[in-house]
Amino acid sequence: MNTADMTAKMAKGNGFIAALDQSGGSTPKALAGYGIEAGAWGSDDEMYGLIHAMRSRIIRSPAFDGSKVIGAILFERTMDGLVDGQPVPSALIAKGIVPFIKIDKGLEDEADGVQLMKPMPDLDALLEKSKALGVFGTKERSVINAANAEGIAAVVAQQFAVGQQVIAHAMMPIIEPEVNIKSATRAECDTILRDEILKALAAMPEGHKVMLKLSLPVVPGTYDALVDHPKVLRVVALSGGYARAEACAELARNRGIIASFSRALLEDLRFEMSEDEFDAALGSAIDEIAAGSTVKTG
Repeated sequence: MNTADMTAKMAKGNGFIAALDQSGGSTPKALAGYGIEAGAWGSDDEMYGLIHAMRSRIIRSPAFDGSKVIGAILFERTMDGLVDGQPVPSALIAKGIVPFIKIDKGLEDEADGVQLMKPMPDLDALLEKSKALGVFGTKERSVINAANAEGIAAVVAQQFAVGQQVIAHAMMPIIEPEVNIKSATRAECDTILRDEILKALAAMPEGHKVMLKLSLPVVPGTYDALVDHPKVLRVVALSGGYARAEACAELARNRGIIASFSRALLEDLRFEMSEDEFDAALGSAIDEIAAGSTVKTG
């Protein structure tokens, strides 16, 4: 796939984006869910080796292909690694899956009800490296915990500024201002966020496009204006802590939005499974998430 092919697949592909980008503090939790508890590794390098082995097992599975998994988001260490001797982005592209890279370096402490992204001083170098490996786009995450208009405006401004830096490298940014699903003011967060994103899209140069990764809204259809916006290539949803069945049910109620799930994709996979068991569990999860992404009830 060339860039035009990848763009077309992201715009119209029937399927979802797999999030394989757990990093830093979330890696032990991901390994625990896979059946590998803390203490099974003696160093960070060993820990990252174990998570890379898990991701490699997913990528090489016959259940994981471009017919239903149209994209995959990678952690930098995963992008830099190999699957059966092949660079991970190349292995994905060979299966018809569009590769993305997580670029944020974590979150600042909460202020004004939100957590902005930490500085990314080496972003240009990371984008150059990623582009050279065939990576199509990026993903960068902030968190919104309360319906504070100033805080949400700051999140959106920072996200779109980073997005412009990504676009300057001829890559596609996935802008992810996550609304915490445990927020007491979640529905209000959804509407403030939508309106701020619409303002940012209006100010964006003509010809530029972004993707959006959003929490599933309290009110189905809240993000319809974003789905239909000419400067938005695709809107995808995170599972945000929902179990897979609930996440897929909520997803199906929102037209035009496809999944970009992590925990909800991996929740049934275990280290001790045989290859046949692993492939069957992964295939079942992929089928369920793809259905929520493409068969809508709302």
